[in-house]
Amino acid sequence: MDINKTLAQEFGLRQEQIDNTVALIDDDKTIPFIARYRKELTGSLDDQVLREIYDRLSYLRNLEKRKEEVASSITEQEKMTDDIQKAIDNAKTLVEVEDIYRPFKPKRRTRASIARENGLEPLADYLMQQASSASPEEESCKYINEEKNINSSQDALQGAMDIIAENMSDDADIRKKLREAVFRSGTITSKAVDDEAESVYSNYYDYSEPVGKIVHHRILALDRGEKENFLKVSVNLDETSGTGFIINKYITSESPCSDYIRTAAIDSYKRLIFPSIEREIRSELSLNASEQAIKVFASNLRQLLLQPPLKNSVMLGLDPAYRTGCKIAVVDSTGKVLDTTVIYPTPPQNKIEEAKIKLHSLIKKHNVTNISIGNGTASRESEAFVAELLKEIPEKVTYGVVSEAGASVYSASKLAAEEFPEFDVSLRSAVSIARRLQDPLAELVKIEPKAIGVGQYQHDMPPARLNDALSGVVEECVNSVGVDLNTASHSLLSYVAGINASVAKNIVAYREENGKFTDRKELLKVPKLGKKAFEQCAGFLRVRDGKNPLDNTAVHPESYEAASMLLKECGFTLADISNGGAVGIAEKTDSIGYENISRNLNIGIPTLEDIVSEFKKPGRDLRDELPAPLLRSGDIMEISDLKPGMELVGTVRNVIDFGAFVDIGVHEDGLVHISQITNKFIKHPLDAIKVGEIVKVRVLEVDAKRKRISLTMRLEDETPVEKPVKKKFNKPAKKPNDAKSIAQSIKNSGFKIKSK
Repeated sequence: MDINKTLAQEFGLRQEQIDNTVALIDDDKTIPFIARYRKELTGSLDDQVLREIYDRLSYLRNLEKRKEEVASSITEQEKMTDDIQKAIDNAKTLVEVEDIYRPFKPKRRTRASIARENGLEPLADYLMQQASSASPEEESCKYINEEKNINSSQDALQGAMDIIAENMSDDADIRKKLREAVFRSGTITSKAVDDEAESVYSNYYDYSEPVGKIVHHRILALDRGEKENFLKVSVNLDETSGTGFIINKYITSESPCSDYIRTAAIDSYKRLIFPSIEREIRSELSLNASEQAIKVFASNLRQLLLQPPLKNSVMLGLDPAYRTGCKIAVVDSTGKVLDTTVIYPTPPQNKIEEAKIKLHSLIKKHNVTNISIGNGTASRESEAFVAELLKEIPEKVTYGVVSEAGASVYSASKLAAEEFPEFDVSLRSAVSIARRLQDPLAELVKIEPKAIGVGQYQHDMPPARLNDALSGVVEECVNSVGVDLNTASHSLLSYVAGINASVAKNIVAYREENGKFTDRKELLKVPKLGKKAFEQCAGFLRVRDGKNPLDNTAVHPESYEAASMLLKECGFTLADISNGGAVGIAEKTDSIGYENISRNLNIGIPTLEDIVSEFKKPGRDLRDELPAPLLRSGDIMEISDLKPGMELVGTVRNVIDFGAFVDIGVHEDGLVHISQITNKFIKHPLDAIKVGEIVKVRVLEVDAKRKRISLTMRLEDETPVEKPVKKKFNKPAKKPNDAKSIAQSIKNSGFKIKSK
């Protein structure tokens, strides 16, 4: 297989794009670096496409490696034929390769292998010849051997049928056809292990759905229900249909041997083939469902990490609790902790007035502009307390409720202990809650991505695959935003292209020992950060107020000369970058012509466009262009206050396969089902909605007892959701041929029928 050619066909890209991309990957270039600084070679492919190419490249290379291993093993057994080699060469998946290899795999001791040891293979061959003159019973008598425990003609025939059944089960063609049949007409069913047991899986206690139509989130629900021993799940195919594939292939003519072959086929299907196919189908369904869930999780995580920071704000973080009190941490605009305390406005202490005095004192002392409240235990009471306080004080302060997901994981981690050795776990959590609203990206990178809680069934995903995918998202977000070299934590630096955890710590240590970096080139003095790492990371690190204004842009040092020449050609200087005087460079570049400048500077047009874009907004943060987070100043509601028809504004907290959860300020998030997101047909909620988006919703239904809120985003009209309609050939309508039908037809046409 020509892997590069295959990739070009599958992704619909030019061969040159794939060849260059693969060469860059093989040269250990990181995905963010390739996406940003090698656009001329890749044709400006973005991070997500590059990661898909990387994953597919890895799969195809593993496939080729496995093909070579299988071919080598069969050849060593001296069983290789031209047909087998051709089948191996044409195999498109690892499953197909394993099907081909199945007959040649070393097997554990089976009924068929025992029969072969007892010399019954010739009898099996005799039956398979299906001669019209054959006499199976008479032939089998030749194989009776009490020493081998073949005491009768029937024992011999049973052994021969065991051999035939195993040979049938190793038939790659049969397995492929049965697998296709299951996806085409099979069903997946679930039954309750205990009908009396109450569980969240009660909807699946007697459930059935076509294998080819079941959606991913239901697969994951069935898998978890089975794992927790509430459900028994199975894949089913009509047995007659299943055995028909085998019988039709192996019974070539009706003969005295046919019944034995038919019996062997049924046994092979029920005992060997279908149980194996069922395991494979379940595994494939689960794998595909996991991949979809990981994609949704990755998309949600990307949106969450890229939420706009509240810059230049002094933040007060409040970690709610009952008995132990609410932990408070105040951080300045850089995230540095200024103050901490504990207040007790919630039951059982209810020291509300004392808590108000303490909190107001901190607000005045540190000029707090925003309050960040965790959404965990006692959040409802804490929010009510804060809202009441803000109405009473003259200072203009707003608050937001943030997800606590992963805060406890971070606060108990080694990283948090290193960062705040003097704080206990709960105070570290309050700091994290404050910083989450202040700068989500900088804070959330400290937490294991799967603990952030913006997916579904994340604990059921293959851990390595989930970690790879989510780490890739974090890496993509960190590098697309850029990192301040003089303020970033080693956690944030470790996600910069080309920098590992060890080098990140070395950067921080160098900064603490030598003071702020004044130049990107100074990075080369950091231990273990060589030229190759510098090439990868330099463009993503920012040096604000440094010696060279270009160090505060995404322009890579390799393009500094071209950037300086561009400024000169357009009549600007480096100083103009810092003072904003280069904003008109786009117009100057347009007037001269991008192609002319590209040729004069000997750089590609994509790189030239990126440089011009940076000069227009030096030091820009792409998150600044996104809508600010929704902050509140009071007027909170209880779930009991909600009534059907109420219109509210909320923040999307999580998007899943069947809808989205929206925070409307009543502690419990409401569900917008996929059918209620838009009037247009969408395949997935992510097609129309994103985590962190501010949306208008209307309440459809409230179940206060079960704490469930049903919402809709379809505010303007209530027309049914459009669904794609398959075009069908319209047959001519049948003419009515009875008196009643004729009368109805005439009536429908508008004529009146008068009775005599």
